[in-house]
Amino acid sequence: MTKTLMIQGTSSGAGKTTLVTALCRIFADNGYSVAPFKSQNMSSYSYQGTDFEISRAQAIQSIAARANISPHMNPILLKPLGDYKSAVYVRGKFYKKFHADEYYKKFSLTRGLDIAKESLDYLRHRYDIVILEGAGSPAEINVQKYDIANMRMAKHCSSPVILVSDIDRGGTFASIVGTLELLEKEYKRLVKGYVINKFRGDIDILRPGFLMLKKKTKRPVLGTIPLLKFNIPDEDSLHANPKQVSFTKKYIKSLDKEIDHLSQVVRSSLNMKAIGDLLK
Repeated sequence: MTKTLMIQGTSSGAGKTTLVTALCRIFADNGYSVAPFKSQNMSSYSYQGTDFEISRAQAIQSIAARANISPHMNPILLKPLGDYKSAVYVRGKFYKKFHADEYYKKFSLTRGLDIAKESLDYLRHRYDIVILEGAGSPAEINVQKYDIANMRMAKHCSSPVILVSDIDRGGTFASIVGTLELLEKEYKRLVKGYVINKFRGDIDILRPGFLMLKKKTKRPVLGTIPLLKFNIPDEDSLHANPKQVSFTKKYIKSLDKEIDHLSQVVRSSLNMKAIGDLLK
């Protein structure tokens, strides 16, 4: 029976994409067939297959998982056009141009949600493990009712959720508690623990905060990942000059080395036994 695990964040840029990439490689190296999944992604940069186009991030995660890149891994891609408009791609094919308001009100909760669930189910029938990535934060209460990238996906497959937070920005403990507090009860129960990302300093200084967080939320910190430097492309929504890449054999070989390095650091930074137990 296919297992699922979902990585959500307390904000954009918390490290969801990076963590999913590392986990895909870790579980693939443990002998599992693994697929990444992100129901909806907004990006100007994409991976172009022979007859489809998906987010570059999910393509890289697929490489990390040693899996064939599939349009089902990112069934909805939004390519920004400016003035709150996007070109929407459905399972790798251009579908329609939408204004944000029209997309939310006429597409996301109807056809969009159905498409996402169908693609997730497609992967669940073909892989041992599917690792889902959320988008932004699940607690954006102004657009929460239209959100098809976070808790609706976790609920659909009864997936445990790990919240990741960027401590380099500051306010990590408040962002974790606040995110949990703003979730509906049916979604809150899916959150099983936290990962602190981009940490630099003495880990012993953080430990009292872990204890307080566990006491307040009844959920543990599953690991602390150090601030890393690695040559894996970021999402362009957070960077003014995102790196463009060409998926040549030479580039994929160098990317593979970067993913191996990342996964080794993440593996040593997380409580992998506890994370493995979530998949049982």
